[in-house]
Amino acid sequence: MGTRLLYLARHGEQDRPPGTPAGVDPPETGLSDRGRRQATLLGERLRGVPLDAVHHGPLRRAVETAELVAASLPGPGVYAAEEVGDHLPHDTDPAGLPPAYARLLAGFSPAERADGPRLTAAALRRFATVPVDGDRRDLVVTHTFLIAWFVRHALDAPERRWLGFNAHHCGLTVIRYGPGGPPALIAVNDTAHLPPELRGTGLPADHRF
Repeated sequence: MGTRLLYLARHGEQDRPPGTPAGVDPPETGLSDRGRRQATLLGERLRGVPLDAVHHGPLRRAVETAELVAASLPGPGVYAAEEVGDHLPHDTDPAGLPPAYARLLAGFSPAERADGPRLTAAALRRFATVPVDGDRRDLVVTHTFLIAWFVRHALDAPERRWLGFNAHHCGLTVIRYGPGGPPALIAVNDTAHLPPELRGTGLPADHRF
């Protein structure tokens, strides 16, 4: 058996139409100029990594980010993957949660509360595993919720602990899966490849560093 290095990156900043509230991401809108620059710099950061494949969710902002990242790399395939889209990762019980988290969870429909966890389970089966033959390095361009769930899963933290994690645009999280031990969290929300003016989460309470 080999090892898997899973590189997780949130898509670049979205080009929201004027008047769109912060934190609201229209599904068919692509990247802003800042988002394209973020994605290009992420590609440059990963240029020396021998990636086997680049995977992305179905939304346009993820597709464009993956394509810009892959343009800087020496040739890994780029593949769409429904299971790494923007969905609710877990039908979390809101009892005892801070009101803001309870309100967030209440905004999902019954269908979303059923479909999201199903897709997340499929994403874990596909990417949070030890490869049978040889080593693998995969980049997954996805969204904050799924990155939060992969981090929670790697740490074996309580299920509700995916809440409260917010990834920077084109921030990089890396998890190692290998035989004989639990997943190893190597990097979380790393933005060293981005200048301070390009770091951000898209929320009003951004903390740039």
